[in-house]
Amino acid sequence: MSTQTPDSLKSPDLPPPSKGRLFFTQLTTATDWRTALLIPFLAVVMALVIGVLIIMATGSSFSEAMNAYLALLKGSVGSLRAISETLTAATPLILTGLSVALAFRAGLFNIGGEGQLLIGGMFAVFVGFSITGLPWFIHLPLALLAGIVGGAIWGFIPGFLKAKTGAHEVIVTIMLNYIALRLVDFFLKTEIFQREGRNDPVSKNVEASSNLPGLLTAIDPALRVHAGLIVALLAAVFIHWLLFRTTTGFEFRAVGANPAAAKYAGMSVGRTYILVMVIAGALAGLAGTGQVLGVLDRATPGFSAGLGFDGIAVALLGRSNPIGVVFAALLFGGLSAGGQQMQASANVGIDLIGVIQALIIIFVAAPALIAAIFRLKTPVASTQISKGWGS
Repeated sequence: MSTQTPDSLKSPDLPPPSKGRLFFTQLTTATDWRTALLIPFLAVVMALVIGVLIIMATGSSFSEAMNAYLALLKGSVGSLRAISETLTAATPLILTGLSVALAFRAGLFNIGGEGQLLIGGMFAVFVGFSITGLPWFIHLPLALLAGIVGGAIWGFIPGFLKAKTGAHEVIVTIMLNYIALRLVDFFLKTEIFQREGRNDPVSKNVEASSNLPGLLTAIDPALRVHAGLIVALLAAVFIHWLLFRTTTGFEFRAVGANPAAAKYAGMSVGRTYILVMVIAGALAGLAGTGQVLGVLDRATPGFSAGLGFDGIAVALLGRSNPIGVVFAALLFGGLSAGGQQMQASANVGIDLIGVIQALIIIFVAAPALIAAIFRLKTPVASTQISKGWGS
């Protein structure tokens, strides 16, 4: 008598136990730091080399191209003011980069950082100007918490829809970006937000007690780097601890690597999707909070300035590792701060900075190309961002 299990009773979604054990063993193996550091470094080198060729193609000499890069370096780290501007530009990029990187780790593609940043910033600015008479050590934490909550709410929506209906997070987050942008435009024209005596959409200024204090204003009041940098670095430490030192982080990575195997091991894939998107939204909301409380002191239309989308590039360059994200954000912050000096001193258009950033991402996203150009013997794994459209 045959004891073979009928096909109708077999579960095609669950991997065999042997493959499941192999999968979870691979999750706990050490990171190949040689590959993780080498590929982004060579991607930056290749982007800078091609940048030189582009400058020369416009009629400039090689020495003029080198002068442009020297101006870029001087504008990013050549003085205390330059360093301050680099750190100011890098602060929101750390947080939006962490937001995207965390989602990548769970197999999700969070393109909604822009909307989450806007909603978080609006929550924070409302608490910043509407509450008066509180000391800074109460008012500032309340405003920061408001921004976290606002971003988390905007992240919860795609996470919930993904978990409960299977709606793809890419489509949902893109649409939520537009909704957030128009909601900001709408609310900035209401009496609740709009500054008295103004017809243009600009919010009231936040109270001084909710401002993120400057870190170097004692040296020079014009230095803009603020305490949001410390908040961003603490967030990076927290996300690194969460991902690599906690059971929850292990579940995030397991679901991102293989949802079927994670489900076979007893993990709730739907709960993971929701939690990941809530935390990712909170991080992006915190980035918007830093902008309105530390740089702008108010909200204006489009105050996100594309930082949510820039976070995707930062996460890719940082290989979705919180430590790598911090260094990638510093690089992109330096390019942003130094680009203005390069334009003024070397007469090179600031659009070149966007070209260099795009080239960096192209090379990071194609590690096999870097390996072929430099004849690397180190095995290069392909970069997987998220699961397919049908997942």
